[in-house]
Amino acid sequence: MEINLDGGEKEIIKAIGVGGSGISGRQLLERISEMEEAELISTIKGLLNVGYIMADKQSFHDIEDVERAEFNVNSGYSRDLKEALDPQLRKDANQRSRRVRRE
Repeated sequence: MEINLDGGEKEIIKAIGVGGSGISGRQLLERISEMEEAELISTIKGLLNVGYIMADKQSFHDIEDVERAEFNVNSGYSRDLKEALDPQLRKDANQRSRRVRRE
């Protein structure tokens, strides 16, 4: 599966990290550069809806809701998300998967 992320989505996923451990909403906000509140909340909701990230709460109306939540990347998508963040990984994986059959 090929995942295409926009700049805000990439920034949030990088801030959370694809290593499997979660972070608090407060840590997430500290790691995010200048993103407008409405854009941040909208991007988080979008990532939650498609299942790329998970949170311990489902309702985000303002920054305080984000601060009180815990986030982590869905482990089922971690490999695909790593490739989406670093296109070189995708290229390397494609090159390795081509096997030459010799008789």
